Amino acid sequence: MGRQLLHTPEGVRDIYAEECARKMAVQNEIQSVFHLYGYQNIETPAFEFYDIFKKERGSANTREMYKFFDRENNTLVLRPDMTPPIARCVAKYFTDETGPLRLCYLGTTYLNGVSYQGRLNETTQTGVELIGDDSSDGDAEMIALVIDALKATGLKEFQVELGQVEFYRGLVEEAGIDEDTQELLRELIENKNFFGVEELLTEQTMPEEQKQIFLKLPELFGDMEQIRLARTMTSNQRALRAIDRLERVQEILDGYGLGDYVSYDLGMLSKYSYYTGIIFKAYTYGTGEYLVTGGRYDKLLVQFGKDTPAVGFAIVVDRLMQALSRQRIVTKVDMVEQVILYEPGARREAIRLAKHFREEGRAVQMIRKTAGRSVTDYVSYAGRQRMRLLLYLSNAGEQVSEYQVESGRLRMRSVEDYYYESSAAD
Repeated sequence: MGRQLLHTPEGVRDIYAEECARKMAVQNEIQSVFHLYGYQNIETPAFEFYDIFKKERGSANTREMYKFFDRENNTLVLRPDMTPPIARCVAKYFTDETGPLRLCYLGTTYLNGVSYQGRLNETTQTGVELIGDDSSDGDAEMIALVIDALKATGLKEFQVELGQVEFYRGLVEEAGIDEDTQELLRELIENKNFFGVEELLTEQTMPEEQKQIFLKLPELFGDMEQIRLARTMTSNQRALRAIDRLERVQEILDGYGLGDYVSYDLGMLSKYSYYTGIIFKAYTYGTGEYLVTGGRYDKLLVQFGKDTPAVGFAIVVDRLMQALSRQRIVTKVDMVEQVILYEPGARREAIRLAKHFREEGRAVQMIRKTAGRSVTDYVSYAGRQRMRLLLYLSNAGEQVSEYQVESGRLRMRSVEDYYYESSAAD
């Protein structure tokens, strides 16, 4: 019983103090970039009806969802994915809107997967959705926004990999591969499992040249030359249109001056079947998984009653924080730097002084001194809390014992000195 009271379930964790402050600061930096691009915030519930995330919607595997029932016996789900709920909102609240909608969000997702290597089942995600724009310019805006958002957090060394699900779908359509085999082949290709792909293809009846391009798919990653090579390997029109689209996006990104952050991978094939065109992921060192995932999903909103194209992405904040920490990139945060320790008789002056500091935008804690506990104990506490100053007001409240916490230096000052310093600065 004691263990359950103090410990969290597998796959979730507590975040507090400076780590929590840094996470909030990073989230704010990212959201600021979203707003500079003209995106407006949207919030959706943490749980939805199960139908929102059913297989037809192409979202997470039902076995990975946290499901429960309400009093009316409706099946509810903790959201595993932010995109379907936003698609629902757009169809509900923007039925007649024909122009592009730019929406951004910050929320938590829940996936009941296998927890290993510190993988979390509860993750914080922040991202954007561009609704009503089917152009390659919209695709490129997503990539530019990912890059600018990651740079705003202090991250410097990262890469955004672009893929195109239509290339693969054109090939499997031409080869006449059934749906179950398509999914298995997709997984093998995405995992770069060359031998698995080869073994699966031996069981399929198709021309040898078609088998060869599937065998090549796991290797088609790198710069734009790999995309041009792919063009020479097929005459399938659906696949060639996918390559055309990637080339247009690359041209637009060059206009942004961001081409160096981008690479390509035609073997990147998302498990989310609602993607219909470009897909992308961002990686950096310090974490073994992607920081960002996104893509185009032109056929998702029609399932909610609004036939309009869309593209978007999600930044997995927890993985980003891990990468920043391992790369020793420090996010500056304003922590509480001082505490006012006061005797009961100095309460009024302590409140007045704390109010003065707060009006100046300086965070301060107040602690009433407990009889029998030494000031030294409180200085030690301030040190553990990484504070810079402890100001001790005795019962008279006119004199302040100012302790420099780190050095242990003490000096006596009049309480009026603190008000005078502010007036002199003005």
